[in-house]
Amino acid sequence: MSNAGPASLPMLDTVPNGAIHIECIINGPVETNTYIVCSKDEAVVIDPAWEGEKLAREFVQNHPSVKVKALVCTHGHGDHVGGVAGMRRVLGDVPFLISKDDAAFMPGAIKGMRQMWGIDTEDPGEPTRLLSEGDAVEFGGAHLQVVETPGHTPGGIVLFAATETGNVAFVGDTLFPGGHGRVDLEGGDGAQIIRSLGKMAAVLPADTLCLIGHGGTTTIGEERKSNMFMRRGLAQIEGEPLDKMR
Repeated sequence: MSNAGPASLPMLDTVPNGAIHIECIINGPVETNTYIVCSKDEAVVIDPAWEGEKLAREFVQNHPSVKVKALVCTHGHGDHVGGVAGMRRVLGDVPFLISKDDAAFMPGAIKGMRQMWGIDTEDPGEPTRLLSEGDAVEFGGAHLQVVETPGHTPGGIVLFAATETGNVAFVGDTLFPGGHGRVDLEGGDGAQIIRSLGKMAAVLPADTLCLIGHGGTTTIGEERKSNMFMRRGLAQIEGEPLDKMR
């Protein structure tokens, strides 16, 4: 990602649009958070991590009148895409969405996870749609806006929604409370992830609830205050020294 100034930052729609209901299912060998997001009679599944057929059957059982509109992955690591193929076998030809850069990165990442940790995840297959910054994923009365946040992987994304039930962002492994995702794996870039954290601080409202790939939640406002990596990235974007930041 270039070091362009604030003019290069995306313009997000922060007007509340629709209501959503979110369920988190912790699954897989590294306890990945899979999120089921419902709006009216449609849903998206974000980061179906593991045991996709089981995820799909439980969804149908718990939400018999709700249609899964898409399976959306924040990045291409095996622990975030491993349930895609299984869910599609049960649910039918549900669209699979991921960024262009991570679509290309994904096969190698799955192989790397197998070699490093002995964790084998199923290849999700070819994506139906490649996401870029400024795209939106619409379902029910809501829509998820795509923000590109490389660093943990080359094509990591954050999915932001301004809704009647509050602002929320699905941040994958880009942000963790007080820190950020690993950059020591293939495709990781420490400078990029700092820039991505600063970008998130600059464009996401302070009250945005951040739903993370592993573990608990935080907010953008809290991270602006306490996360030195985010503060450093925001300082780079704003061209201000850290001691003068808000």
